[in-house]
Amino acid sequence: MARFLFMPESAYGPTNNCIGIGNILRQRGHTVIFAAEASWEGRLEPMGFVEDLVHLAEPAEADPDAPPEAAGQFWIDFIRDTSPVFRTPTIEQLTGFIQPTWQALIDGAMFSHQQLTEIIARQKPDVVIEDNVNAFPALVTAGVPFVRSVSCQPLEMQGPDVPPVFSGLPSDDRSQWHDFRAEYRRTHADMWGALNDWVQSVGAPALGDLEFIHEGDLNLYLYPEVADYTDRRPLGANWHRLDSSVRSTDAPFELPAQLRSDDPNSKLIYLSLGSLGSADVGLMRRLVAVLGTMRHRFIVSKGPLADEYELPSNMWGAAQVPQTNVLPLVDLIITHGGNNTTTEAFHFGKPMIVMPLFWDQYDNAQRVHELGYGQRLDTYGFADEELTSAVDRLLADGDLRARMAANAEVIRGRSGTQRAADLIEALAP
Repeated sequence: MARFLFMPESAYGPTNNCIGIGNILRQRGHTVIFAAEASWEGRLEPMGFVEDLVHLAEPAEADPDAPPEAAGQFWIDFIRDTSPVFRTPTIEQLTGFIQPTWQALIDGAMFSHQQLTEIIARQKPDVVIEDNVNAFPALVTAGVPFVRSVSCQPLEMQGPDVPPVFSGLPSDDRSQWHDFRAEYRRTHADMWGALNDWVQSVGAPALGDLEFIHEGDLNLYLYPEVADYTDRRPLGANWHRLDSSVRSTDAPFELPAQLRSDDPNSKLIYLSLGSLGSADVGLMRRLVAVLGTMRHRFIVSKGPLADEYELPSNMWGAAQVPQTNVLPLVDLIITHGGNNTTTEAFHFGKPMIVMPLFWDQYDNAQRVHELGYGQRLDTYGFADEELTSAVDRLLADGDLRARMAANAEVIRGRSGTQRAADLIEALAP
C-alpha cells in the first residue's frame, strides 16, 4: 500500500476536493496524509486521514478562553479585511485584491517551506498532490511524483483565445482582453519575478512566465466538459479533466420540518456565498431580507459569522450545511460562483444565480451566464427586483432544467473522484 500526501489551499473548495479523492484512496487501503493549514486540526483525522499540518504565518498567542479557530481562519480574516475591494471592477481588483492575495499566498509558502520539508521527510510519501494556486517548492523537490490539482476555474490555464483569468470578461468579445492582460502584467511582474527567484534558490525548477505554480507529472482540473474551454485552449497530454469531484463524506441531511411544503409554487432554493464570501455579514443580511419576501423556501449556508444575523421564517440555515446532500433536494442555487459549488451544481443539474465576489468567481459567473445555465448578477449593485425576477425566471424555465438534468447524468456517469484516484494511484510504486 502507498502513502499519498495532499496539500490543499486553506479553503473549503480545494480541501473538499482533496477529501473526496483522498477518501477513495483511503478506502482502497492506502495511507492518506493531509499537510493542510493548521486551522484544520481535528477536522480531517476523524475521516481517517493522517493530519500533519502547517502554519502559513506566525501563530497568534493562544487564548485558553477563545473558541476553536474556524477551518480556513487565515483566509476568512484576509477576506474580511479586504472585502471593500469587491465592490470595484475586476481590473481594479488586480491592484486592490488579486496582487495582495498572491503576495499573501507567497508569504505563506515561504513561511511554511521548512515545515513542509520536515513533513515530507517525516511522512515519506510516495506521491504528493497539491491543490493550490501557488508554488510550494518542497512539494516539487520531494523526489516523488508531483500532482497538480486545479480546483479553480480553468481559465487558470491561460491561452490567447480564452478570456484573461480573474477578469469575468465574455468569451466572444475580446475588446477588453488586451488591457486587462497588460494591467495584470504591470501589477504582478515584479512579484512573480521575486517568487521565481526564490523557488529556484531552494532547488525547484523555474516557473513559466507569470505562472505562480509548477506543472505536475500529472495535472488534474475540475470542470464539466459542457462548460469547458477546450475548443479554444487545448491542453497537453498530461492534463486530465474531472467533470466533477463530489465527496461522499458530508453528513446526512433531512429537510427541516419548517421547510416542508405541499405547495407546488413554493420551490426550494439553496443560498451560499461560500465559507469566505458569507463572512460579509452586510451582504448576507441584504440577501436574506430580499429573498425573505418570496413565497419560496431557502436553505442558507450562513458561514463563519452565522450568529451575527437572523433568517426570515421561510428560511433555515446553519454555519455549515452538508452541501453535497443538500443540492439534490433543491430547485435552484444562489451562489458566489466558487468552483466547488459551480461544478457541484452541474453535477446535480441545478441552475444558478451567480453573484461573484473575488478571484475566479467572476469567470464562473460569466461562463454560466454566457452558456445559458443561469444568470450573473451584480453582487453589490443588484436591484431587489433583479434578484427576485431572476429566481422566478429560472424556476419557470423547464427547458433549462431538462438540459441541466441531461448534462448531470453524463457528468455523474464519469465519476470524477474515482478517475482522479485511479490516475493518482497509478503513479505510486
